[in-house]
Amino acid sequence: MASTDKTAASPPKSEAPPVAAAKCPFNYSLVDVALRVLLFAATLSSVVVMVTSKQTKLVPVPALPTVRVRVPAKFTHSPALIYFIAALSVTCLYSIITTLASVSIVLKPTYSKSILLVFACLDVVFIGIVASATGAAGGVGYIGLRGNNHVRWTKICGVYDKFCRHIGSSIALSLFAAILLVLLSMMSSLTLYKKIRD
Repeated sequence: MASTDKTAASPPKSEAPPVAAAKCPFNYSLVDVALRVLLFAATLSSVVVMVTSKQTKLVPVPALPTVRVRVPAKFTHSPALIYFIAALSVTCLYSIITTLASVSIVLKPTYSKSILLVFACLDVVFIGIVASATGAAGGVGYIGLRGNNHVRWTKICGVYDKFCRHIGSSIALSLFAAILLVLLSMMSSLTLYKKIRD
């Protein structure tokens, strides 16, 4: 006789428990400290290069071409370059303060969310400050390099070559500092987002 017992239906295989997303082994705090140290080095170097940009040359007097006068070129002769020095000096101080705060996050991550929020906001403010200072100094540097025929501003980099090299190097370093600030702002926002999600 055929067995009337129904074989017990095997229970459906349960799905494996979802594997928790592995924590990213990437340490954002250490990268933040390293980028802030680089920001300090870039802004300090930019300020030092700009402050040491001084050159004196014998320049002919326009009315008397045979007479030459010693004329110095200094960063203090341009308000845009003075603003550049002030803006990058403040950014240098900011980088010191935020580097110390980043080190404190590495050592004691208790207040990391609030500090990261402040970093994200202030980094954006300093991006604007450094970008505006770089643009102002770049405009002065461009006029020094190319001149402006429409308003009869002559180019001076043919005469003051060392001075112009210093200004160009300082502007390049400040552009690097602005890029570092953009990276820091993005990283602070991303890290804050990840901490809020957890």
